[in-house]
Amino acid sequence: MQELVKIAVDAMGGDNAPKAVVNGVVDAVNERPEIFAYLVGKEELIREELAQYSYPADRIEVVPATEVIEMAESPTTAIRRKKDSSIVVAMKLVKEGKADAFVSAGSTGAILVGGQVIIGRIRGVERTPLAPLIPTERGVTLLIDCGANVDARSSHLVSFAKMGSIYMEHIMGVKNPTVGIVNIGTEEEKGNALVKETFPLLKACKDINFVGSVEARDIPKGTVDVVVCEAFVGNVILKLTEGVASTVMHMIKKGMMNSLKSKIGGLLVKPALKETLKSFDSSQYGGAPLLGCNGLVVKCHGSSNALEIKNSLIQCISFKEQKINEKIKNLITEDRAAEQVGNVK
Repeated sequence: MQELVKIAVDAMGGDNAPKAVVNGVVDAVNERPEIFAYLVGKEELIREELAQYSYPADRIEVVPATEVIEMAESPTTAIRRKKDSSIVVAMKLVKEGKADAFVSAGSTGAILVGGQVIIGRIRGVERTPLAPLIPTERGVTLLIDCGANVDARSSHLVSFAKMGSIYMEHIMGVKNPTVGIVNIGTEEEKGNALVKETFPLLKACKDINFVGSVEARDIPKGTVDVVVCEAFVGNVILKLTEGVASTVMHMIKKGMMNSLKSKIGGLLVKPALKETLKSFDSSQYGGAPLLGCNGLVVKCHGSSNALEIKNSLIQCISFKEQKINEKIKNLITEDRAAEQVGNVK
């Protein structure tokens, strides 16, 4: 019998909860027999949504939680006070070993705080970065960190690069993934204090395939497989990428409706255009993993639809099968051993 991947899902998180969340969970369970989902949240609302679907009842369990952490609340205060919130209850399932992963489209701050306070970090991991896949001309690139550590140190960025490389190689199947650090130029001497301090450390790191600096304009081209930066820069890149993609799509649609000729031309190119734009739809890649926790934590967009929720659950399968946390733990052990050897010398 195939081993189940047990996933605790925050059914109340996101703009479209619980409807889109329940829909996505049902789709995931129906599509992948190895998924077992805990739907955590207001029981009556969840069961009302579940009643609309057909699904294997033995692979979805409703776990009651009476409170919801809202987007505007202080993350630390909410995690501490709302013990019966859907985020806290779901995360405790991971902490207690009842679930392998946690998925939510809810408050980013609460998820980041809860991931570290409730689930906890892998021993030896200083900071846990949020790492979404962003669509590029060549496929996808992992952006790490995009929101968890605004005031990161050079040692943190090196750790991010290593964890990001593990994720891209074993989850996305990219052999010897290339790593670049976000900079304002390609020259080694450019950058702010953090980049200048981090660059030589990445260059000397034998665990990764570091290729140097990457400018923001080259990220959409897929110049590197792993883009390393601290969270402030990463979040700006992520939001700008999403905004530009949305604006371009809107302008294309608007342009095709300008005249009769453009409408006819639009009909002719629509199939090819639709297929091309599909590759830039981030929902097909699932959510952003918070790497380095004692269990997988996946943060979905607040506006997630059922497709993104479904794909976020499916990505948890590969994470468990490829034993990503074990690989991160092994890397930390090797780093510590190397440091001890260096200290002896």
